[in-house]
Formats: sequence, C-alpha cells, structure tokens
Amino acid sequence: MKKRSDTKLDKSEQELSDSYDKGEWKSVKDLKSEIATARKIAKNTLRKDARINIRLATNDLIRIKQKAAFEGIAYQTLIASILHKYAAGHPTAWQEDNK
Repeated sequence: MKKRSDTKLDKSEQELSDSYDKGEWKSVKDLKSEIATARKIAKNTLRKDARINIRLATNDLIRIKQKAAFEGIAYQTLIASILHKYAAGHPTAWQEDNK
C-alpha cells in the first residue's frame, strides 16, 4: 500500500496497513459477487430517505456551521454525520473529532 505522509492512521488502521504490506491478505473466491453485495449493503446503509425538522438554539447552529466550514462540508452533512454516529452506537466518535 502506498503510504501518504499526510495521512494519520490510528493503531488498528496501522495494523491493517502493515498486514496488507506484508502480503498477508488473500482475495475471496468470488470477488465480483462480494463487491456487488458490499455495494448493495453500502447503498442501503447510506441512503438518506427521511427528512426531519428540528429547532436549535441560534448559538448552537452558528457553532455547527463554523465547525462544518472548518471541515469543508455542509452543516447539514455534519449534523447528519453526528446523528448517524450516535445512532450507530458511537456517541464519542464525534466528540473526539471535535476536541
């Protein structure tokens, strides 16, 4: 795997990268089928088909917009990401990202 100097990997990501670099990975028997299955799962997981309306304190929305601008993403995307991480059982993931 080509390593980029600007990419920071956490411990588990580094272990995966090192394992790949050592040639420890083996391809699955029916790669095309596995790819199709993974794409279908990803499409269903990432589909955004529900709309909500919420009321926020103005100062909270301003801070969210500032953080989103700093990250280079739309504030709606940031809010959706935070809610997704929380719903998936990773409520501290967004807290650690924004320290």
